[in-house]
Amino acid sequence: MENLNVVKSYVADRGSRAKDYLSSTINRFSKKREDEMMLVESDGNPKYSLDLENGTTVADSLDATPPSWWERPVGPQCCQQCPKRYVLSIMTCMGLMISFAIRCNLGVAIGPMTQNETIHTGGHEHEIRPEFNWDPHTIGFIHSSFFWGYLITQVPGGYFASRFSATKIFCTAIALSSFLNLWIPLASHLHFSVVIGIRIVQGLIEGVEYPAVHGIWSKWAPPLERSKLATIAFSGSYAGAVLGMPISGYLTDYAGWPSVFYVFGAMGIVWFMVFMYMVSDSPAAHPTITQKERTYIEESIGESMLVIPNKVYKTPWKSFFTSLPVWAIIVANFCRSWTFYLLLTSQPVYFEEVFHFTMAKVGILSALPHLVMFIIVPIGGQLADFLRRKQYMSTTVVRKLFNCGGFGGEAVFLLVTAYARGKDIAILALCIAVGSSGFAISGFNVNHLDVAPRYASILMGISNAMGTLAGMICPYVTSSLTVNKTQSDWEKVFLTAAIIHFCGVLFYGIFASGEKQPWAEPPKQSEPSWVQGSYKAYGSTAHEMTKTYGSLNGNYVSNGMVNGGYGMKGSQANGSVHQDLPTPSSDTTIETENENENQP
Repeated sequence: MENLNVVKSYVADRGSRAKDYLSSTINRFSKKREDEMMLVESDGNPKYSLDLENGTTVADSLDATPPSWWERPVGPQCCQQCPKRYVLSIMTCMGLMISFAIRCNLGVAIGPMTQNETIHTGGHEHEIRPEFNWDPHTIGFIHSSFFWGYLITQVPGGYFASRFSATKIFCTAIALSSFLNLWIPLASHLHFSVVIGIRIVQGLIEGVEYPAVHGIWSKWAPPLERSKLATIAFSGSYAGAVLGMPISGYLTDYAGWPSVFYVFGAMGIVWFMVFMYMVSDSPAAHPTITQKERTYIEESIGESMLVIPNKVYKTPWKSFFTSLPVWAIIVANFCRSWTFYLLLTSQPVYFEEVFHFTMAKVGILSALPHLVMFIIVPIGGQLADFLRRKQYMSTTVVRKLFNCGGFGGEAVFLLVTAYARGKDIAILALCIAVGSSGFAISGFNVNHLDVAPRYASILMGISNAMGTLAGMICPYVTSSLTVNKTQSDWEKVFLTAAIIHFCGVLFYGIFASGEKQPWAEPPKQSEPSWVQGSYKAYGSTAHEMTKTYGSLNGNYVSNGMVNGGYGMKGSQANGSVHQDLPTPSSDTTIETENENENQP
């Protein structure tokens, strides 16, 4: 009886804890972004929304109450001690990996869905009719329908990621796409047009992911760690292709083709819940980040000392399309995407038609270049940040070196692939070509954060839209060049890709820049009246860096700004809040070796 009471008490205690955890998690998810700015009274009870026109400030106390047990991260002690920006990078990598694996699902499952299958039982062959009688034209429509939607939401996705929570946009997009993935088996039995409709909606949803990633890093990545953090995250795209194809193949063989969509759809939904629990919009909003890491990130970024969110400013669309450094990024994205989609759609056909490999071997060989890419991309990010941190090279030189070197190496080895007559040389050259392009990710793919950190998500949307356009054009060009399916036809395909990359080397080498552009700062006339003339931007040479805000009804605790407010400390005097800003500095003075040695 006593043991039963102990068990009851234990279960009741656990149930109460679970209820508290669920309640606090729901409250955390529904909490407004920090850049909406709330006033916090010294006793921590009443909160007042910020009036942007009047310019009242916040904030989150630097000496806030330690988080309760349910706000602390779960998992191994090593995960809890890991810097939160690296936790975010790994979680983003896993999200992109699931997203790109989902894109591989239909490509693998479409075979068993639409082709005859021969089985051997009792020494006899039995031919099983396919479940769906879809012709090649219909299958082509189903495959391409994803990109119809994907192209449309690139720029809007970047715009919304700069205005709202980039982390929530990113994880919600993957969750919704995963949920839709669960319905593809049912849609297939209804009509192929329903599948096309789901694929279009998936494309529309996933189009916001890449721009949102840049929106995330505009708030989380210190300048000297941009390459490292971004490339760790982006490597998930290639890991998705490496894991998605073979895992989908095994699931199709042993559990049936519908299992492919169910497994990866469920994985995306589980990832979403973990991501929402572990990740916050910014360092200021993270409940368990150390004060040392938060201060390091906020003071290093130094994007702006203005106490207002991006949504107050007008977006300089004209400057985007008249800036040569931006066009250098756009052209580079088009060139890299050409080869990426060439390998994704035509590499298996190349090995089959030219070297007559079996489909089983083709599947393994098709994953090899993506595996090399997955390994090289993070290494390139580490090396790029090392050169910048040690001040061996400027940011502009590093970006041009990695991008032009990567593109140049890829172009050269694509030529080797084009004229290779042995299968071993062709495979090796193709892997080296793709591996070389992995270094270019530390060039153009991170460059948005250099030229305009405030608008990085929008610029990523613009450049990725051009890259998606390359993905839509490339298959048509490839099919027109390989009418006869001979080796000479494939020479033209790889020669075309090499020429495109050489053009990218030339354009990026001349016009690219690693410096923040003049238009990247918000224009003076777009600032609210309370900001003009009273608050200094980060990097200003003025030394009038103290601003006093009177309290409304009582004394308020100031603690660090939000969405652009970095390293502020609050003190209370005469019923007012005094916020002492750090000594003004620029990107040049921030990026020093001594500062980096003290990073958490």
